[in-house]
Amino acid sequence: MAARGAAGAEVTDLAEPVVRVRPAWTSALCLANGAIWAGWYGPLQILLALQAAELAPAGTSKETVLAWVTGAGAVVSLAANPLFGAASDRTTGRFGRRAPWIVAGAAGGAASLLLTAAAGSVLSLALGWCLVQLTLNAAFAAVTAAVPDRVPRLQRGSVGGWLGATQLLGVVLGTALATALGGIGPGYAACALFTLLGVLPYVLLQREPRFVPERRAAFAWGPFLRGFWISPRRHPDVAWAWLTRFLINLGNTLVLLYLLYYLRDRLRHPEPEEGVLLLTAVNGATMLATVVAGGAWSDRIGRRKPFVVWSGLLMAAATALLAVWQTWPGAIVAAVLLGLAFGVFTSVDFALMTDVLPRAADRGKDLGVINVANSLPQVAAPALAATLVALGGYRVLYLAAAAIGLAGAVLVGRIRGVD
Repeated sequence: MAARGAAGAEVTDLAEPVVRVRPAWTSALCLANGAIWAGWYGPLQILLALQAAELAPAGTSKETVLAWVTGAGAVVSLAANPLFGAASDRTTGRFGRRAPWIVAGAAGGAASLLLTAAAGSVLSLALGWCLVQLTLNAAFAAVTAAVPDRVPRLQRGSVGGWLGATQLLGVVLGTALATALGGIGPGYAACALFTLLGVLPYVLLQREPRFVPERRAAFAWGPFLRGFWISPRRHPDVAWAWLTRFLINLGNTLVLLYLLYYLRDRLRHPEPEEGVLLLTAVNGATMLATVVAGGAWSDRIGRRKPFVVWSGLLMAAATALLAVWQTWPGAIVAAVLLGLAFGVFTSVDFALMTDVLPRAADRGKDLGVINVANSLPQVAAPALAATLVALGGYRVLYLAAAAIGLAGAVLVGRIRGVD
């Protein structure tokens, strides 16, 4: 069975796309992506830290509570992303494979954000955040899988760039909504509303090819569960790509996790919440300067690895700067450099990941497994960061983060199947 492609050509449900997608399709998908990230990062940047400080029991630090809550949510996301990606791979309704999961995930995410806002204990805060991770990962898995479904290989850097741009805009907007509306409840409500409204243009206006039921493999629990294991021996490029993404994201997560506390407790910033917003805005502005251009340049010359390597090296250097220049101007400079580097990394690494996928029928599941490299750092980082800060303060934390990111950049060279 065939359906009309984004540029009017006939495409099949599992065919490798060859027709360039239109700007309207890219814009709608990017808006949905930005809305999901706003739902994540309004709480992660501001609201969860404030709730952790309010709800921490006597004798328990706010850092420990925040680490426990974010870590529990990240554990949920580890399973949710590949699980919902696999579910979308098998969806055969008339609205396509991805759109039903985007709208269901966003609606569930909005409701979960409102539930998290009402948390009155550490346990209820953790449960609410776990539900947010569960539902928004359903939407995010479908959004990312739509790219290899519809976008030709030599357009994926550009589309990945626009996705990265809206991802950062979502982080900035989520942080702004969480900060500007004057309270935890209003902040969560604003993030929930934007998350829900932002996915509507894609699910209402963009028609997806339908997956023909006859082409779907018969379901059995054994093969289904075994399918989540991508053998490093059979697919070494996937394994190296996963590891490099994990390491670079772990270094970046270590930078972001305690940013509010770093400004308040180490730099003695008079308004740490506004400081986080300003640094996020600076980082986002500089990322926007490179994220689309880097992806388009990668498409134009047909190469991925050099962009990922050099952006990873610059991110490691900027992280080390936070360790050796612990001042407000130093934080600004680091935010600029991290933004420039992360822009290139975001777009080109995403294109690289889609280039190493093993099978068209499992794009959602395989991208979900690869996306574990985004969420697993959220599990590892809280415990690792708390240990590093206890051992040597923020200087040791950021030096370790720089070393981890550097290792990720170096190991990109082990990927052989992509130039």
